Formats: sequence, structure tokens, C-alpha cells
Amino acid sequence: MSKIILHIDLNAFFVRCEEIKNPSLEGKPVIIGGVGRAGIVSTCSYAAREKGASSGMPTYRALELCPNAIVLPVDFSLYKAKSQEFFTYLKRYTPIIEKASIDECFADFTDVLKDKKDPKAFLKQMQLDLYKETKLKCSIGVAPTKFLAKMASDMKKPMGLTIIRRRDVRKMLDPLPIEAFFGIGKKTSPKLRQMGINTIGDLAKLVNQDDPEIKNKLGKFFFAIKDWINGYGSDEVSTEPFDPKSVGHSVTLRVDATTVEELNDQIKEICHWIEEDAIKSNKVGKAVQIVLKDNEFKTINRSKQLPKTTNKWEEIYKVAHSLLVDTYDGRPTRLVGVTLQKLQNPHETMEQLSIFDNYDEIKEENATRLLIDELNRQMHSSVFKTAGEALRENPNGFKRGK
Repeated sequence: MSKIILHIDLNAFFVRCEEIKNPSLEGKPVIIGGVGRAGIVSTCSYAAREKGASSGMPTYRALELCPNAIVLPVDFSLYKAKSQEFFTYLKRYTPIIEKASIDECFADFTDVLKDKKDPKAFLKQMQLDLYKETKLKCSIGVAPTKFLAKMASDMKKPMGLTIIRRRDVRKMLDPLPIEAFFGIGKKTSPKLRQMGINTIGDLAKLVNQDDPEIKNKLGKFFFAIKDWINGYGSDEVSTEPFDPKSVGHSVTLRVDATTVEELNDQIKEICHWIEEDAIKSNKVGKAVQIVLKDNEFKTINRSKQLPKTTNKWEEIYKVAHSLLVDTYDGRPTRLVGVTLQKLQNPHETMEQLSIFDNYDEIKEENATRLLIDELNRQMHSSVFKTAGEALRENPNGFKRGK
């Protein structure tokens, strides 16, 4: 018997969070991201997408296409809180959940749906109840494999519910453009089109013929894609926490950057995302690396040890910024990335004390930090903070008593 795998994807998640906070934004073109020449769109509302705006696009270009759009900065604390609501809600139905990102996951619903007379109606009600309770909108893909579930969730947005049965694979997948194939990136799809492969059906035909040219083009991924395209592949939803050795992100710029200021804006945003990933994985790191790729595809990597292990974006950014200033020579740059390296669990760290350090203060600070990290790990969120952290996040939120 095949498993029943769901892929659940929150629709325009960042924008939706802002709409929940400010309902007057609903239905309007909204862009979430940086401003200025180097600003990049993180995501945008469906109204803005209809005008041509899209994720990864420079904000100034998105505003040229959609001049009446409302531009808002990324609000990490809000998105983390709403994401936690989403995952807490899903755990009512099944503990077998694999987080794919802050706003999407795979879930094994085999046992949940096995006795349901109308599984589709059950899932539709689950989707509506999520909206009623959290105001979050989601699309749900249902299939016997993770790949097909992901493909299904992408087919109808927002608030879609799509089921792909193995017998329906050819009918539902073959007409789709090759760019819709999950796992085939933006670099590979143009090369496939040059070979006359314009749809998933075109690819399926060649793959199933073991065409040597396509086998060479896809390399080690050929056999995995052959399984996926025929309705097979992994159906294992992993609940084990991912144990990364590093966390990092990079941004490819639509317009080459030529100043430290432009690149610095990107680095600051990336460091926020690294903090999110590191906290979610309950990790701290000991080194920071930056990567720069110029318009001739020459790559430069530079790294530096941190004074102490951390997962705080401000401390990561301080080192990343210094590496950028020391490294960047003004050449046009199209990609910038930051990675927090040498990750370890907070309770496994041991800092080297200087003779100038106050040992009692450090011991107390580390004990507090370990307690907070453990509580946050159990809550699967950064709910608990020290007073200093809370004050840095909201400097106007604390007032001295009279």
C-alpha cells in the first residue's frame, strides 16, 4: 500500500504575516525586501506578481513594474512566531512532520486518512481550520511520494488542494513546462530547452528511453529523476532534526554590485537568515566565511574565526562586514554569500577565558545562556531571551519604574 504524503506550503508567507498584522494591506501590491539600488525582493503579494514583480528581483526593478507597490522590510520575529503557530497546528494531526523551511513541510498522513470516508473533504476542512485559527493560507499537495506532493502543492495557489495518484502522473505532469520540475534549476532548464525538451513529458520520454545524451546531461541525478518522473522515489518523512556542519545563504544579484555599501546590505540580510537557521538547528558557530563571485565568474572566499561561538546575527555580521571591507576591490560582483562554520551544540562549547575576564560573571552568563537555549530547543522557537537581547530588539519596550 502506498503512503499518503502531504506537502504543505504557506502562500506568500511573509506578505500574509504582514496582512495579518495590518489587514488594510490585503489585496494590495506588497513587496517584502530591501530598499535602494541593492535591495532585493524577498517575496511579494499575488497582486504585485500579476504586475511582473518576483522574488530575487531588485526592488527598484519591481517598483518599475509595479510603481504603486508598498515596500516593507523583513520582520523576522513576526515570521518566526507565525511559523511556530503553523507547525503547532499541524502536530494535532500527525507527529510525522519534516520541516523543509520556515513556511513549508512534508507530513505523513497515511494513518490519519486511512479510515476517512472522504479524505479530500477532511484535508479541505483542515486547510480552512488553519485559516480560521491562524489566518494563514496554505496550498496542499497529496501524493504517494515527496516529489509528487511538492509538485502537487505548486499547482494551485493560493489555498489549493491537489492530489496526484501514481496512475495520473503522465496526465498531470507531462503538459507542464520543464521549469516546473522540482529539482531542475534555473541553470539546467535552458540547457534542456536547447535540446528540444520543453515540457516534463518531453523529458519523461527521453529518460524512459535511457537516452545517452540526457543521461550525460543529468549526470548522477539521472536515476533519481527517472524514479520521480514515473511516480516513484522517497516517501520517507524524516522527523530527525538536521545536524548541519555549517549554515549559509547566498544571493545572486540581477544587477552587478560595484560598491561595498551595496554588498553590505545583502550581507546584513543574509546574516539574519543565518541566525534563524542556526537557532532552529540549536547550533552556534566558531567561524564566518564570505564568498564573492564577480561578473567573470571568478570566486573569492575569505573566512575568519569568531572571538567566541555564536548564532547572533549582529556578531556574525560584524565579522562578515570586516571580511568584505578587507577583500572587496570594486570589481562588478553578481553573487555574495555568508556562511557560519564549525557548528556545534551550545552545551558542547568551551570558551577560552582571558586573564582579564571576570570568571564569576562569565559562569553566570553561560549558565543563563544554556538554560535559555535548552528552553528554546524544547519549544522549537526562540521564545525565551535574556533581558539584554529583548532590549536590543525593542529598545523602547522597557521603561524604568518610577
